[in-house]
Amino acid sequence: MKTTARRGYVVLLLVLAVAVGMSVLAVRFATNGEKWATLRANEHLNENGSFIAAGNITDRNGELLAYTENEKRIYSDSERVRRSTLHIVGDTEGYIASGVQTAYKTRLTGYNPVTGIYSLKKHGRGNDVILTIDSQVSAVAYDKLNGRKGVVAAYNYKTGELLCSVSSPNYDIENKPSAEEINNNKDGKYEGVYLNRLIDGLYTPGSTFKIITTASAIENISDISSWKYTCKGEMLVNGVKVTCPRVHGEMDFEECFANSCNCAYAQLALKTGKENIIATAEEFGFGQTFDFGNSQTKASILDLSQADDGDLAWAGVGQYNTLVNPYHMLTVLGAVANDGTAVLPYTVASVTTPSGYVVEETTAQTRAYISAEIADAVKSMMRNNVKIKYGDGNFEGLSMCGKTGTAEISDNQTPHSWFMGFSDNPQCPVAIVVVVENGGWGSSAALPVASDVMEAIYKSLA
Repeated sequence: MKTTARRGYVVLLLVLAVAVGMSVLAVRFATNGEKWATLRANEHLNENGSFIAAGNITDRNGELLAYTENEKRIYSDSERVRRSTLHIVGDTEGYIASGVQTAYKTRLTGYNPVTGIYSLKKHGRGNDVILTIDSQVSAVAYDKLNGRKGVVAAYNYKTGELLCSVSSPNYDIENKPSAEEINNNKDGKYEGVYLNRLIDGLYTPGSTFKIITTASAIENISDISSWKYTCKGEMLVNGVKVTCPRVHGEMDFEECFANSCNCAYAQLALKTGKENIIATAEEFGFGQTFDFGNSQTKASILDLSQADDGDLAWAGVGQYNTLVNPYHMLTVLGAVANDGTAVLPYTVASVTTPSGYVVEETTAQTRAYISAEIADAVKSMMRNNVKIKYGDGNFEGLSMCGKTGTAEISDNQTPHSWFMGFSDNPQCPVAIVVVVENGGWGSSAALPVASDVMEAIYKSLA
């Protein structure tokens, strides 16, 4: 009897061990199955460490941006399109981590935990990814950057569809420079080339931050509509000099914004108060990250914890230590244009099987930033900027609202050039952010880029 009992205990222990082992395997399969299926060692998916066995990637108009043919990954036959869409499409080696070919790798293989890569075996390719971007508009943005570093991004602020996203520097995926050439480059030609500046970039905002200061003043100063300021070209705050490019003289609130008067906005920041500026910035999403496909953006930074009055004055102008992310600033524009609520930009519209069955479809998320009243007031001031300063002729038919920025970064570097704006034409509900690194004045470098890209978008939507 004792022998039989011992044998029974041994069998029970073996059964328990097998059950535990199977449970561990099931959990590991559920959590790691996708990774195992797409390992570079799998020769049916990879060639020389490069991911090739994938579905098609197309733009919003069905233009092929990447596809597999004869076990080779093929890209658009236009170098302009290849370069302009590089950071959205990505590479097959995974250097551009946020690119679709890396971030959506398992979707492109058609992997699912039940059938594995059955779709790949059946159709010869995995799932197809349809993007929201317009590759021809992106090519225009690439042309207008003209080799300069920076970012151009535009999206439909009603739907969230990202229509254009160009990050520079870039390279031609069909003639990629070697890793050694990129890593050892001394003149900065490939500086940050693997980063998508839309989501990974952090820039001093310059006068574009005055949108935030304006909203905070409207929210916290009851008589702001009757406020006036006389600019003498410079002012001292706690021993710190704040300067304007010229003497603006006496202005009302709207004129201060239109003239982008640094002295006036330094005074407004002091009048509004540190805590209120911080609170408004947080309402607008500062300090938050955003999901972008399977990647995540950098968070915009406003840190006034150690700021004295002089620092606060410059922070209100968009200098001091403030850093903003271009994707986030698109959402700021979206909120101003959209009654205070931002529809968040996205770029993967859907994932479908080769037979056309929709596996995954993106639904835009929203974030409420400010009240509709504040949004409308800021919108009106941004519209006035274009009408009396930048010129409606630069944005024909768009009822454009906008703000330029010239962001000082150091004494020995040319400032970054900014333009942020959106069309109030219901036929073209599009917001755009342009940053030209070391481009100089926002009105001379970034604004012309925005003008040409918005014209291309308007024509594409007609």
